[in-house]
Amino acid sequence: MKEFWQELFRTSIYKRTQGRIIRQLTFAGLAVVVAFGCWRLNQTLGMKTTTAYVVPGILALVGFWIAYRIVNLPRFADFLIAVEAEMNKVSWPTRTELIRSSIVVLVTMFLLAGVLLVFDTFWTWMFQQLKVL
Repeated sequence: MKEFWQELFRTSIYKRTQGRIIRQLTFAGLAVVVAFGCWRLNQTLGMKTTTAYVVPGILALVGFWIAYRIVNLPRFADFLIAVEAEMNKVSWPTRTELIRSSIVVLVTMFLLAGVLLVFDTFWTWMFQQLKVL
């Protein structure tokens, strides 16, 4: 816990050139969560007082700073660097492969939905016939 508090007040960036993109995306995700939370707090406090803007504003600044520092904690930054390295090893499909695969998945889903519709209709009819008897 001591390391976390020391790291929170540093201004340097851990391993500046490694994992830059994934860290920026992670920071952006955390910043969106903080911004949404502060916006919601502003809505809850109402717009009639200065407090409705000051408190969420201060919390937003603190939240953005904490999000920025979290992505630079050595253990978390090393994890994000490893994630980016693994993502670079993935062989991504071409656009045509992606379209073909998506079509196969959609057709399969509609066929399975049709089969389930037939089964459901059959069993509903069967139980209604048994109920009449």
